[in-house]
Amino acid sequence: MKNVFYLLVVSFSLISCIVYTKGQDGKPGEPGKSATENSALHAFNQKLADSLNADERGMKSYMLVILKTGPKDAEITDKTQRAELFKGHFSNMTEMEKSGKLKLAGPFATKNTLGYRGIFLLDVKTEEEARTLLQNDPTIKAGIFEVEILPWYGSAAIPMHLKYHKQISKENP
Repeated sequence: MKNVFYLLVVSFSLISCIVYTKGQDGKPGEPGKSATENSALHAFNQKLADSLNADERGMKSYMLVILKTGPKDAEITDKTQRAELFKGHFSNMTEMEKSGKLKLAGPFATKNTLGYRGIFLLDVKTEEEARTLLQNDPTIKAGIFEVEILPWYGSAAIPMHLKYHKQISKENP
């Protein structure tokens, strides 16, 4: 009886380790890839690493810009003026992206007690370079936003999301 119990436990354990991909429309998924097949997907690619300026960990340094509510935010109440300032804000983001400097951007999803409104991830070496790029942003010049700039170390592959984002975005700001 003990042997049958152990056989059932081992069989159940082995069966539960099979990986399935996610099914669609209520249909079950297909069996997943084996560890050997997955390792081929995760093979080191020196050419790609070099093209992204990755270090030996696949990482690199960026400047993280945190946009915070600025001292003049509440004072600028004219909707036309605010719209024009934000139009310039988005235009500056587009220019930073075209120049290869802006790698990630977005607002925070909810208000927070820190006054944080959004972030930029800039591919620049120094805080001074980041400030030079930000001086063209009319929302920062007008005091709607103020910035905190911090060195940040993250995946060198982060910029790869941009081409996919363009393919899934119906609208641009």
